Amino acid sequence: MEFSELIRTGRAQAELLPGPEEAPLRGTLCVTGHHLLLSPGPPSTPDLWLLLLRSVDSIEKRVAGDSGTITLRCKDLRVLQLDIEGVEATLDIARSIEALSSLESVITSFPFFYRPKGLRLGDAWHFHPPERYYKRVARETNAWRLSEVNQDFSLCPSYPRAVIVPRAVDDDALAQCARFRQGGRFPVLCYHHAPSGTVLLRSSQPLIGPQKRRCAEDEDLLRAVLTGARPGAQGFIVDTRSAQAAKQARMTGGGTEAKAAYPGWKRLHRPLERGRALQESFVRLVEACGDTEQSMDRWLSRLEGCRWLAHVKEALSTACLAAQGMEREGACILVHGAEGTDSTLLVTSLAQLILDPLSRTITGFQELVEREWIQAGHPFQLRCAHSAFSHARPKHEAPTFLLFLDCVWQLGRQFPLSLEFGEGLLLALFEHAYASPFGTFLCNSEKERCLCEVRTRTHSLWSGLNQPKEQRKLRNPLYVPNPLAIWPSVEPQSLRLWQGLFLRWTRPPEPSEVAWEKVWQIVTEREKTGDSAHSFCLSPQPKQ
Repeated sequence: MEFSELIRTGRAQAELLPGPEEAPLRGTLCVTGHHLLLSPGPPSTPDLWLLLLRSVDSIEKRVAGDSGTITLRCKDLRVLQLDIEGVEATLDIARSIEALSSLESVITSFPFFYRPKGLRLGDAWHFHPPERYYKRVARETNAWRLSEVNQDFSLCPSYPRAVIVPRAVDDDALAQCARFRQGGRFPVLCYHHAPSGTVLLRSSQPLIGPQKRRCAEDEDLLRAVLTGARPGAQGFIVDTRSAQAAKQARMTGGGTEAKAAYPGWKRLHRPLERGRALQESFVRLVEACGDTEQSMDRWLSRLEGCRWLAHVKEALSTACLAAQGMEREGACILVHGAEGTDSTLLVTSLAQLILDPLSRTITGFQELVEREWIQAGHPFQLRCAHSAFSHARPKHEAPTFLLFLDCVWQLGRQFPLSLEFGEGLLLALFEHAYASPFGTFLCNSEKERCLCEVRTRTHSLWSGLNQPKEQRKLRNPLYVPNPLAIWPSVEPQSLRLWQGLFLRWTRPPEPSEVAWEKVWQIVTEREKTGDSAHSFCLSPQPKQ
């Protein structure tokens, strides 16, 4: 199918209302296979306004007289209004946008056509392979090995080709473990905590079932984890489901580890919302943030009612529990829920940020996202198919990755000197996860990315963000390396709404944001004059 078949009207005269604080822009509106363009005519500014059609979450149209209005609600939470001359042109453009913004084919998406100047295909895809992190682990302990048992993705379609496993467990045993875990996601190492010699692992639920099945190889694997840590080590299994949910899962073939079968391991249940409940919480929060006419009491009631900050608290609390088990009790931690591709990754990645100073650098954070979300099999194409404005009934959508970014923002706010990156990087990751010209967040797994040849036919987001000009915008000018763990407060008065994202397009900058931009300007000037060789820059807040 050609894109031209979906474009009913190629161009029309229109006026764009970008937002409450920005001036209207009038010119010629054009629809292409991947973009919506508005070219202002003279004597207007020659700048071209551009919108990636994949970033459109919902579209509303209405006509009156001989003109019409199209309202575009975007996945980055912007709301744009287009006033178009001609009723027929309005309807045709609306239908074109609806068709082009909802195409499901991966290989016809814009990343496969995007060819920016200064970047070469293949660059930066090699930045964060599993082998790179394994080399770090190997320098700290010899109890683990890099296994390529999943080289052809036949063992676990959602795992990468190479995984880190106990040296004492061979590949044949891993194959048996994979058959005993949902989706083949057997326990693998995601972080080695050198100070205590303990490890953080992740997996999916064991397939115990109503017959209370057991797997000797799976039991041996977790026994080998404790043996490789230190003499007398104990372990905790952090299940991100309630005890009742885990019990019900057993009736449908799932379940959780039996105490008698896994000596040395204790089970803890810390239920985290996922799926539709999390998506609906996100939708209600965005609706509340978009209502500028409500009273203070109404606003506070809706903020509490959506429970978004409660989800933030629960995620950070569970991550702290895992981190404390490693840091303070010297225990090994295994995290899993049911599938192990959502709340499991949320907990393991946050626990690493709390404990690992390297994960708080720009490069380390990129590696963390790549290793714990992208390569670990978070289904981005399903979870980020729609944002908060779509009228479609949620199926597989869930803002789990956004919840992770919000938790990271809370860490950065509570520890403003300890993260090398600022809010700009978190906003960029949010936007690119939902709609991007880069291929990094395409598909649902490494297997799918290989089948679609994503690594050879698209550019990596990291290659764009790691350009010197972009790096300067993403850095925290106040960063000071902190070798210690950072323990966030999850008290209600300590957690705040992420205004830089949820109120980004609806309100003027706060005084704190203006002050932050001033710091950015001061550090930039000092760098230009050579006064500070170690100063960094943070990009100014988006124009309001």
